[in-house]
Amino acid sequence: MESFDVLSFLLGACLGLVALLFVRQALSREREAAVREVAGQAARLQALEEQNRMLRQELEQHFQRHEARVREVADQLAVISAQKAGLDAAREQLARLDNELNASRGIHSGALLEISTLREQLAARQNENKFLLEKLDNQRSEFDALRKQAQLEFQQIANRILEEKSQRFANTNKEAIDAILKPLGENLESFKKKVEETYDKESKQRFSLEEKVRELIQMNHRLSQEANNLTSALKGQSKKQGNWGEVILESILEKSGLVKNREYVIQQSVQTEEGRRLQPDIVVYLPESRAIVIDSKVTLVAYDRYVSAEETEAQELAARQHIQSIYRHIDQLSEKKYDTVAGTLDFTMMFIPIEPAYLLAIQMDPELWAYAYAKRILLISPTNLIAALKLVADLWKREHQSRNALEIARQGERLYEKVVGFLDTMEDMGRHIAKTQDSYFKAVGQLKDGRGSVVKQAQTLRRLGLNSEKEIPEPLLPADDEV
Repeated sequence: MESFDVLSFLLGACLGLVALLFVRQALSREREAAVREVAGQAARLQALEEQNRMLRQELEQHFQRHEARVREVADQLAVISAQKAGLDAAREQLARLDNELNASRGIHSGALLEISTLREQLAARQNENKFLLEKLDNQRSEFDALRKQAQLEFQQIANRILEEKSQRFANTNKEAIDAILKPLGENLESFKKKVEETYDKESKQRFSLEEKVRELIQMNHRLSQEANNLTSALKGQSKKQGNWGEVILESILEKSGLVKNREYVIQQSVQTEEGRRLQPDIVVYLPESRAIVIDSKVTLVAYDRYVSAEETEAQELAARQHIQSIYRHIDQLSEKKYDTVAGTLDFTMMFIPIEPAYLLAIQMDPELWAYAYAKRILLISPTNLIAALKLVADLWKREHQSRNALEIARQGERLYEKVVGFLDTMEDMGRHIAKTQDSYFKAVGQLKDGRGSVVKQAQTLRRLGLNSEKEIPEPLLPADDEV
């Protein structure tokens, strides 16, 4: 029994070993399969890594080529940008030169237009003066002829009166004639004096017009030169700049032909619609109770920097600052609202005394003038101001001529009325003289004519021996008298 158990145990052990052997072999096969699979996976992984390395190298090479291409494109872009910047600069310079050329053409055209206008005005004034001269000569001839004729008629009438009437009657009528002729002569002399004064004044104005234009042009050049010379001394001192601008403005006004305190006033207090009291630099009066306000504005600091700058960037910066300064002056002047003062025009003149500074601002910023005009501000330089003031002076000259013409017309009306009154008086005197003459002849006829007239009876008495040495005047003797 025990041997059976041992045998069973041994048999079981053998079976267990066999089973264990089979299991171990199976596990060994599985492990080998797993090892082979792992080895395969490792080989595949190694292949993948090699492939990845090759891809990475290829990618790196591609990236390097891409970076080289990018750098090449960047270099090309830099070159293109530089070329574009140069092209833009050239385009801007071309535009600036074009603007300067247009501005120069505009200035030249304006100057030619002003010269043409002045020449036309001169020609018109010469024609007008020639017409007035001919008219005055005709009037003078007519008045001289009228005066001679009147004097001749007066002399003839006076002589006839003196011959036909008694001395007392003649003296009385002479006094009446003198009383009539004396005011007439005075009016004729006054009218003649007025005509001669008007003619002399027109002649002087006509002959001095061209000289005045030349003087004004020379004065403008001189003022521009003086402005440039004073720039350094005045820059940075606003009060002195303002005073200097006012001096230039007054100098132009003094040489414009306008009369101070008659056609223009300096720093006169005015009142706007809002009730503010202001004191503009100049108020220029116009006919028909109108006026123009002129205010001087000087900006020298930025303009001086522009003139002194040697580099283009510094010049452009100074030019922009100069234009900004003018914009500020425009806004400040617009806020004063001079155009709301009673009687003024609907704009205010802003005077820039330095001609080159004015031209620089207009050339660099073509919108500047329109901006100022929209704010009822008219930018004006010495050249434009001289032309404008000449037009104002011409308006006043025409106004004075019209007033003189009205005065001449009034004098002529009074003279005509005096002549008509004198002729009426002379006609009345003629009627009275004729009536007196008729009465005289009638009385004489009653004395000497007819049967039994007084003269015949007196002659009969003398023939009968009347003692008298006096004789009856022969004209009073009867035609049929027989001595």
